[in-house]
Amino acid sequence: MDIASVGGIVIALVAILGAMIMEGGNLGQITQLTAAMIVLGGTIGACAVQFPLNVLIASAKGIVRVFLHKGTDEDAVLKQIVEFANKARKSGIVSLDADLATVKDPFLKQGLMLAVDGTESSEVRKIMQLEIDNKSEMEEKISAVLESAGAFAPTVGIIGAVLGLIQVMQHLDNIDEVGKGIAVAFVATIYGVSLANLFCLPAAGKLKIRHKEHLMMQEMMLEGVISILEGLNPRMIETKLRTYLAHGHAEAA
Repeated sequence: MDIASVGGIVIALVAILGAMIMEGGNLGQITQLTAAMIVLGGTIGACAVQFPLNVLIASAKGIVRVFLHKGTDEDAVLKQIVEFANKARKSGIVSLDADLATVKDPFLKQGLMLAVDGTESSEVRKIMQLEIDNKSEMEEKISAVLESAGAFAPTVGIIGAVLGLIQVMQHLDNIDEVGKGIAVAFVATIYGVSLANLFCLPAAGKLKIRHKEHLMMQEMMLEGVISILEGLNPRMIETKLRTYLAHGHAEAA
């Protein structure tokens, strides 16, 4: 569970709703099923027009990662690569075949399999870099879906407000109902702006940060496999790979 994501939304909702109640409002004033249907349905529909279905499905999975995220133990991965470098230097690269089952990360495992199979370092780099690029392209599209949803939601909320006002105008003979109707009409605008600024745009930003961290890890793994193939000194490999971790921590900070 990502405490920051869950806690951030809770803090925002408590602050906004708490302030509204302190000013004499109540939750019933902003609880409108029709407004929620308009905003959510309209936003999802607009995104469906802009993006292919496979990207939308991937973005739905990406939303889950905003709240549930299992980070990679960077130091453990680095230690494992250095151990493999030591073993490869003593017993040859083929000796790593027996250790492949212990590698949990599929990207690192693929690189080591290519190395054990005798693939040239240049070809290993091409294959693994291509996988990094393809994965990066999809991750960028997932963030783009959330950014687009953040752009569409407020506008769809305005559409909901206008639709509500149209209904209000049909009852101008009853001024009390007109006042209530106008208040209800603007609930859709609240939903649209809240969806965009409390979830969609912040979620897109978090996924971008996590993608950069994951990309840095994969670059480190790639460089580690290539270094093992080229027979570099394990100490030199560790020193070189630690620069990736330091750079990644600096970006996160």
